[in-house]
Amino acid sequence: MQGIVIKSTGSWYQVLEESEKKIYEARIRGKFKLIKTRLTNPLAVGDSVEFTLEQDDIAWITKIFPRKNYIIRKSVNLSKEAHIIASNMDLACIIFTLKHPETSLGFLDRFLACCESYDIKPLILFNKVDVLSDEELEILNEMQAIYNEIGYDSLEISSYAHLNLEVLKDFIKDKTSLFFGHSGSGKSTLVNALQPDLNIKTGEISDVHLKGKHTTTFAQMHFWNFGGSVIDTPGVREFALIDVEKEEIQHYFPEIFRMSQNCKFHNCLHINEPKCAVLEAVENGVIEGSRYINYLKLMEEAEEQQMK
Repeated sequence: MQGIVIKSTGSWYQVLEESEKKIYEARIRGKFKLIKTRLTNPLAVGDSVEFTLEQDDIAWITKIFPRKNYIIRKSVNLSKEAHIIASNMDLACIIFTLKHPETSLGFLDRFLACCESYDIKPLILFNKVDVLSDEELEILNEMQAIYNEIGYDSLEISSYAHLNLEVLKDFIKDKTSLFFGHSGSGKSTLVNALQPDLNIKTGEISDVHLKGKHTTTFAQMHFWNFGGSVIDTPGVREFALIDVEKEEIQHYFPEIFRMSQNCKFHNCLHINEPKCAVLEAVENGVIEGSRYINYLKLMEEAEEQQMK
């Protein structure tokens, strides 16, 4: 039998059987777990799998089919290197909040670079715009203009004010989407606003550090009544790339890669090389300084990983 992993708690999974649309509680066979892997999770929500049924209707997953794409990050588990957040998606939505909690541009740029590296279409959702002052809205509009100019789709939204939710539905209709962001950024609230009968548990923002508390503790796929599905994920505080070569990183910053065609040297890394078109574009404000700084940070991290 074949199905899709729609929920993962680490030791147990839920699999949706594709033909009858029946959900089974599932586990993985011991030999499957023993495969030498750098991953904290051998299976991720969105994975297409093969399974067999036991008499008690417990599904045993025996095979995972090749993934068309996935979002992966460096693991917080010291014994493992990587954690797959979700797989096989058509659209990856990052929920960006200017405050409550604050999302950094570094976090955003890392996520976008990951999407570029695995050929996943991203959508930036600037959330909670209803709580922003006029001055903060101006900052947000400037940010949005920068990313739109690069070529990224973005949308200002509010779950409470129901701002642009119908427009968002047009983006995600009939697609498998990922909702990703910090704890407290409003992922689960947004899912509930788009489809109230799902009644997903939501949390408050902690006053101590103005960071969100974890309410979604595992990734889960929900199905929209207007068509398609969403993978709601636990909030993450940090996002570090993995399996990236230093020389590749410029490919994941579209505006840097476009400008690199004008560099004197074809192997230019845009750090301190002579006649570098990218450095000139940064100086002239054609390439946004914050994007270039985050490019350099990722270059440093990739070099450290390669040395290890």
